[in-house]
Amino acid sequence: MTLPHSEFNDNHTMYPHKLTILLITILVNFCFQPTIFAQQKPPKGGRIAVVVDERLSALRSTPDLSGVLIRRVGRGRFVAIRGSRTNSEGVVFYRIRVSSRTQGWMQREAVVSVSQRDDDKRLLSLIRISADFDRIARARIFLGMFPRSLLRPQVLLLFGEAAEEAAERLTRDAARRLGALDSTYYLNYTSLDRYNRQGIRFTFDRMTKQFHYDGAAWRELIRRYPKSPEAIKAAQRVGQQSTSGR
Repeated sequence: MTLPHSEFNDNHTMYPHKLTILLITILVNFCFQPTIFAQQKPPKGGRIAVVVDERLSALRSTPDLSGVLIRRVGRGRFVAIRGSRTNSEGVVFYRIRVSSRTQGWMQREAVVSVSQRDDDKRLLSLIRISADFDRIARARIFLGMFPRSLLRPQVLLLFGEAAEEAAERLTRDAARRLGALDSTYYLNYTSLDRYNRQGIRFTFDRMTKQFHYDGAAWRELIRRYPKSPEAIKAAQRVGQQSTSGR
């Protein structure tokens, strides 16, 4: 089957050596992040992308929403984009390779790629309308996938705020489930595990039995983007932590 001209080539040309350097940067970022990315190897034969919206990540045999389902690809999974096609309804599908044995068609909005212009903006919009753990997971993908994006300060701030909100929920849930048990049970609370895999660390106040985010994203924001508006808010957050003795 002959695929139509890929939209990646339309007004988005990147010089091969620059693209190679950027993709190496992305892979290094992923490998040093304590998430599922470190356990993956991107499939060959296309442009690297990552699944960000599992609600749309149905891999189909044809570029059609009623096409036969091959499988559903999980969020955070590396895939390779080999081409694109717009169907009769105006929905854009990417020709996706998941592995050497598995490939098909997936709706464009399910994935992001550093090779595609404005995908960082699209992912930021998705992060903003996401809630709870979904916001954290998608923000983590952004930080690994777009190391040079001008939108990183916004994402770092959102990531930190979402982590602190998660700490409040974890405090309530743990108190309800663990009650008066020793603090070691709180520190081993199973609901902490998925946050740990996203690189989030919480501190624990043994007196009040409260979890708090350790503020790593805010400190990175202040250090790397000190002149950004978001750095002012991050500094306020860090200051509040210092005042409360966390």
